[in-house]
Amino acid sequence: MVKVYNLNTIPKEYVDDPEFESEMKTLYLGAAAGSDKIYVNIDSVKPGAKSVKYHSHSKQEEFFLILKGSGILRMEDEEIYVKQGDFVAKPAGKGIAHQFINNGSDVLQILDCGLNEKDDSITYPDEDVILLKKKRLVFRIPDAIKDWSSDPNK
Repeated sequence: MVKVYNLNTIPKEYVDDPEFESEMKTLYLGAAAGSDKIYVNIDSVKPGAKSVKYHSHSKQEEFFLILKGSGILRMEDEEIYVKQGDFVAKPAGKGIAHQFINNGSDVLQILDCGLNEKDDSITYPDEDVILLKKKRLVFRIPDAIKDWSSDPNK
């Protein structure tokens, strides 16, 4: 049996910040509908706020559609003006860092879809940090060991 869901009746466990008290609110539509391999979210970003920290994914491909409002898409160190109806894809594994910034006066609403990749690693270039998603481990890039080898004979 097919079950149809409605944005106005999503259970609270699939809404990050249901009262929209912080800078951003996310509706986890894919999770609410039972999706395993893809995620589908609606992110609402208040004026003056950022959607996420500037980051890139090793395995997670993403697609974004601006549903409402306008703002800046920071991607690959460029700042691109985006508005309602604009969309962009971000391929996985190419080190393409991205972030939305709401520099407008209305809420910026983004449809955010992508692959649910549990083995993804996420790089935060502004902070020189890498997150291993599956293990929930965070490492500082400057602390990387130089000249290390996995060869047991060296």
